[in-house]
Amino acid sequence: MPAEMKASWLMPWVIPSSVQGPRESGLAAEVRAGLMAQPKTLPPKYFYDELGSHLFEAICHLPEYYLTRAETAILKQYASAMVGRLPGRNSLVELGSGSAVKTRYLIEALLARQSRLHYQPIDISASMLEQSSRDLFRDYPQLQITARASDYTEGLGQIERKDGERILVLFLGSNIGNYDPPAALALLREMRHALRAGDGLLLGADLKKSASTLEAAYDDALGVTAAFNLNLLVRLNRELDADFDLARFEHRAIYNREMSRVEMHLVSRFAQAIHLRAIGLTVKMREGETIHTESSYKYDHLQLTALAEASGFRHDATWLDAQEQFSCNLWLAAD
Repeated sequence: MPAEMKASWLMPWVIPSSVQGPRESGLAAEVRAGLMAQPKTLPPKYFYDELGSHLFEAICHLPEYYLTRAETAILKQYASAMVGRLPGRNSLVELGSGSAVKTRYLIEALLARQSRLHYQPIDISASMLEQSSRDLFRDYPQLQITARASDYTEGLGQIERKDGERILVLFLGSNIGNYDPPAALALLREMRHALRAGDGLLLGADLKKSASTLEAAYDDALGVTAAFNLNLLVRLNRELDADFDLARFEHRAIYNREMSRVEMHLVSRFAQAIHLRAIGLTVKMREGETIHTESSYKYDHLQLTALAEASGFRHDATWLDAQEQFSCNLWLAAD
């Protein structure tokens, strides 16, 4: 870290995953399983290499992508009210923190009532964690930052707390929507297991709306989301010595109304064979066949309340943007 950081209260650092090797093996295993399945799939968590993380940050500024604007407006207006519902001293944990731009509203609200704050971001991108930690520490020297480059399960198991502190976990950006219902319930139960009664979870969740609005948000006119989706193939070319030709694929986003989810696919424009030499795999694809890369589930208020109760939380409060497109939900860990 730069010398000027060392004089401050506590400097930030990024703790690398202790399972970096297995995670790379996990990439190979999950890619093999997904591409041999019918229909073919790839895990969305692998979107977020360094370029993918930056592309997602660009997506958040697109006119069609209302989610970030709506959630930012909610946090800007209600951050003080949100943290006010957890009295006493708090420590802030964030899953999938990214650039932590929206998190600043909550950091400022907490620092308005406590002189120091321990912020614990957890993200799969070490480079994004390092940059965001430096930026936050520069602007808020009262922070202690413990950043962990890991998946959520590992990071949740390493949460630190001081005596008398409550933990407020942030899971923003409608990240919960990337999990199918059983996986979402399992992850939320893991969060509850990592917390104590009275701790809080602030969950950002996108709400159901028209198919046209939803599909535009995931298939913008500039093609940034398409580049984000296709970059997954670039990563496989690099890390698994594959020969995906990006010109032979196209991005597609559709709203599956029956499943209440937006689906992102990579569509094979031609019949082709792809070789992943690092794992000795050849994948044949038909013209028009797709690789399903991401789902984004949309919720209504009754579904969110039921999900809270099923995972060991109690719904405490919900805040909406002016157009009521997006929700921020405070759940408290139940006894």
